[in-house]
Amino acid sequence: MKTHTLLGALVIAASLAIAVPLSAHHSGAGFNSDKVIELTGTIKEFQFTNPHTWIQVIVDDAKGAKTEWSVEWGSPNSLGRQGIRPSTFPPGAKVTIRLRPMLNGAPAGGFVGAKFEDGKTVG
Repeated sequence: MKTHTLLGALVIAASLAIAVPLSAHHSGAGFNSDKVIELTGTIKEFQFTNPHTWIQVIVDDAKGAKTEWSVEWGSPNSLGRQGIRPSTFPPGAKVTIRLRPMLNGAPAGGFVGAKFEDGKTVG
């Protein structure tokens, strides 16, 4: 009986050890879920790679300093099913992007939506 109890406890411990990092990886815990900000800038790169896509946007501040923002989005597989392609965010395109900023103030966030100069919207 003790062997079965010990084995059961080990299985549960191993399951938790695997599940907790997986849930943390896919959580939005680092993003401010109560706030959405809007930035206007130029797309540097759309990294359409697993496990998450990233949109790199160069934003000029009020003083003319350039800041590169990293905007995290979904997986290429998921976005592809929604019609999003690597060409959706072409380098050099002007974009106004909405995101949930990082809680720690880093120039990054979670994608909410985007609008291009020609009026096309995504998200």
